[in-house]
Amino acid sequence: MDNTHEFVEKLNERQEKAKKNEERQSKKHASEKLPNKQH
Repeated sequence: MDNTHEFVEKLNERQEKAKKNEERQSKKHASEKLPNKQH
């Protein structure tokens, strides 16, 4: 069942990417967490 392992890895990758995208898109949230101005 190698396919199951691959599927899980891909799923985890996708979830990590989604998290990063959410963090980027929700700038209100990010500024609340860490108040440092990058731009």
